[in-house]
Amino acid sequence: MKRAKLSQDSRITDIYQNPIGHDVIDKILLQMGKSKRWVTNALVGNIKLKTLAKMAQGLLGQGFADTFLNLLNIEDHDVASALSRQRAPVRPAWWKEALVYQIYPRSFKDSNGDGIGDLNGILEKLDYLADLGVDVIWLSPIYDSPNDDNGYDIRDYRRIMAEFGTMADFERLLDGVHSRGMKLIMDLVINHTSDEHAWFQESLQNPDSPYRDYYFWRSSAPDPSQPPNNWTSFFSGSAWKYYPERDAWALHLFSQKQMDLNWETDLLRADLYAMIKWWLNKGIDGFRLDVINYISKQPGLPNGNEAIGKMMGYYGIEHYFYGPRLHEFLREMRRETFDHYDVFTVGETPGIGMEMGRLLTAENRRELDMIFSFDHLENPGKVRFDDYRYDLRYLGDYYRDWMQNYGNDCWMAVFLENHDNPRMISKVNPDPQFREVIGKLLAMLQLTLKGTPFLFQGQELGMVNADFGAIEQMRDVESINLYHELLPQVGADAAFQKVLCGSRDHARTPMQWDCAAAHGGFTAGEPWISLNPDDRHHNVAAELKDPCSILNFYSTLIRLRKADPAALIYGDFKAVSKAGANVFAYYRLSDNGSCYLIELNMTAASQKAFRKPSGCTLVLSNYAGPDAAGTDAGAGACMGACMNAGGAAEATPADTAILPKALRPYEANLYRVAHARA
Repeated sequence: MKRAKLSQDSRITDIYQNPIGHDVIDKILLQMGKSKRWVTNALVGNIKLKTLAKMAQGLLGQGFADTFLNLLNIEDHDVASALSRQRAPVRPAWWKEALVYQIYPRSFKDSNGDGIGDLNGILEKLDYLADLGVDVIWLSPIYDSPNDDNGYDIRDYRRIMAEFGTMADFERLLDGVHSRGMKLIMDLVINHTSDEHAWFQESLQNPDSPYRDYYFWRSSAPDPSQPPNNWTSFFSGSAWKYYPERDAWALHLFSQKQMDLNWETDLLRADLYAMIKWWLNKGIDGFRLDVINYISKQPGLPNGNEAIGKMMGYYGIEHYFYGPRLHEFLREMRRETFDHYDVFTVGETPGIGMEMGRLLTAENRRELDMIFSFDHLENPGKVRFDDYRYDLRYLGDYYRDWMQNYGNDCWMAVFLENHDNPRMISKVNPDPQFREVIGKLLAMLQLTLKGTPFLFQGQELGMVNADFGAIEQMRDVESINLYHELLPQVGADAAFQKVLCGSRDHARTPMQWDCAAAHGGFTAGEPWISLNPDDRHHNVAAELKDPCSILNFYSTLIRLRKADPAALIYGDFKAVSKAGANVFAYYRLSDNGSCYLIELNMTAASQKAFRKPSGCTLVLSNYAGPDAAGTDAGAGACMGACMNAGGAAEATPADTAILPKALRPYEANLYRVAHARA
């Protein structure tokens, strides 16, 4: 029997049991920098929504409760409880065992000297990726585009961007990937297109054409100077652009050249599905779906709530981040396209937490295979453009929660970097003395958790943020727009420093191949964006030769993961509570008796090591090895006895009594445990 819909009389406890309510409340607390313990307090939990609305009228504003309830009641209150939490066996799949490597083509490798990475440049480096242990290559958009947002504004889905090459080049690349035993997935941007797409131009020029409803158009009446609602763009300003040709406004959640598609239109969806099948028939192996949770908008496109807009930084987001037809659209798309091929999908889903993520990825719901959730990329109370040091202890808490509660019928995409975020090492601690050990700690964390790891190009080298000196050196439309928005408010220096903290361009500087070659081996010409000046030591050629490099550390971990999938891929996750608040420690255990213990000091200070079980064998460390005296053997030093010159893992027997009494700053150790189910 289904419970009644949530109402003004529902208690906070009832709302938190709703999957949407759970994630929304968690998101609000995260934005406010507050603990989740607040909502589990009995006094707070018994407060009714209408009482809370009255108590916080000045803060939440008029209509907050109604807006919140409309969102909560999109989903059946009991649907999440029908999903298995943990004990159902994991169903094996090739994409669960894969290591995925994201390539940002513009910055990966240039083959023709024009300063822009291209498809033939990627083809040149396939052996490097295969040797690293990559199973799947994910290409950021390569479609024909005017490049207002570096390819995420697509002009023609069935053509290749001329700067990147031709369709023949792509087909050679695909053959090269497959011949090396790897797979290739593409970035699918179907929430919006470029304003230069033929569909939009037809919709704009001919309101009676079949394409008239492919986009969101609203009349300019009664006041042509006022947008239809208060929604704001993620790239600054209103989310609406006025077109005098049609005397109407068109919706764009991103740049003014990225126009939102109207998924309510049946013909549009049919055209999109035909395009998807066209690519799948070429032999690609799946898609990463850009901002896919935005495709369903609330009918009528109502104004965004003022309180939510101020809190989240964007107005209107509650009306499209989890729209009323989202699940319907995803199931239809899968039924019409993906189910007919041996492929996988991973959805970019900003604002989606664990409970809504379960509803999007549970196997029996037939929607997405995995999602990218982003709540771990910033500390509570912080946003990307804040100037602060990221506290890794929060990352441990985040993954502990997901590992224990996401469930075996869902599968996690484990990532720390991508093309939209600064480099993680720089966020954690920019002090050069810790660069190596932090890079290796992050590698050990990512490659020993339960889920599919996604690496971003250069992450395996320990690449860090760029040292941009002026806004003129930046290329990212988001960064440039934000700078000009802040300029009249705070002045040039403060505006630039704000942008510098969170610019997406930090992740988009060219891949560092060889310091002996011009421009780090990226191009023989002038790079489209400047190289990071630290390429002398952190480049592929240098790190391949150094058995103690971050690159070889990644290679070792990748081989370990592949060598024991029963434990390190499909095995259970068991957190070690006695490790303390500053150390993230956990076991990965298989049913066949294989067991590993991972121990990570998430701070820049030494920490007391917890007592290990008997039979522990140290396999890999980001320091020189166990040091019973607790002295520093050199940050980033080679593992020594636990790693041979080629980077292959070797077992070093270690009696419990001589294991380290203290963990050095950011120390990361991986042990093999003789007794499973420890």
